[in-house]
Amino acid sequence: MLSRTIETSQGRLAFLESSGSGTPVVFIHGNSTCRDVFRHQFETTLATTQRIIAIDLPGHGQSDDALDPQKAYTIPGYATTLIEALRSLNITRAALVGWSLGGHISLEMIGQGFDAAGAMIIGAPPIKRGILGMVRGFQAQLDLLLATKSALNARDISRFARACAGEKHAARLHDMIARTDRRARQVLGRGLRSGLGVDQRWVVENLSTPIAVVNGSEEPFARLDYVAGISYAALWDHRCHIIDGVGHAPFLEAPEQFNPLLLRFLDDIHCSGIDTTSQPQIRSVA
Repeated sequence: MLSRTIETSQGRLAFLESSGSGTPVVFIHGNSTCRDVFRHQFETTLATTQRIIAIDLPGHGQSDDALDPQKAYTIPGYATTLIEALRSLNITRAALVGWSLGGHISLEMIGQGFDAAGAMIIGAPPIKRGILGMVRGFQAQLDLLLATKSALNARDISRFARACAGEKHAARLHDMIARTDRRARQVLGRGLRSGLGVDQRWVVENLSTPIAVVNGSEEPFARLDYVAGISYAALWDHRCHIIDGVGHAPFLEAPEQFNPLLLRFLDDIHCSGIDTTSQPQIRSVA
């Protein structure tokens, strides 16, 4: 994987790119983390057979803080900046893999007209706009408040890291959370409450883009009954997938179960030539 940077209207973005070919696969990380959360996916054969792009969002990881925070740190702002960056890389069609905030950004990109071969969303309930949409899609969880809190102290960072990645992997997120532009969380929360962006539920209920839905059985933020109750227009595998025993980041907590699922999805939407005939058993919710 090659580390590169690209200039955008919101500043310089850092990204990783593999040397593979075919339809690009774009990984979009969650709130207050960075591209490195997907390291278990970069270590697979996917990185050598497929063109992978993993971008640090503005204000995250090795990317610059946004030049216009009030615009850039909203879900539509992130989506617009990513589409701009991808077009600068001559990428006008790609498969999207989005975790948490990254899942919401993926749906926003599709709603804005980006040509997605498909999108896998992880820990990201497709919500309607505004506070009511948030209440229906998310659990009433105190740790969720940290996702939109501007200044986080050391205790907040540790708590948020555990909620996002579980006890075993929380330490890997500490520096990522501490580095994030504190304005990013606050502006994101304000934008969500005010209903900025597309109606994500409408996107998955009405557009033909294949959508893969993957969550952990111990998901702390999204309401899994809400996610399973949506009438998806093009739900991949005709079911929402649940990986047992893990929480908000199944790709990090259980890559041995998540990676074959990802490869099969990419194969089904014609983005991968990898043999995925051998699969672990994963419990699914219709």
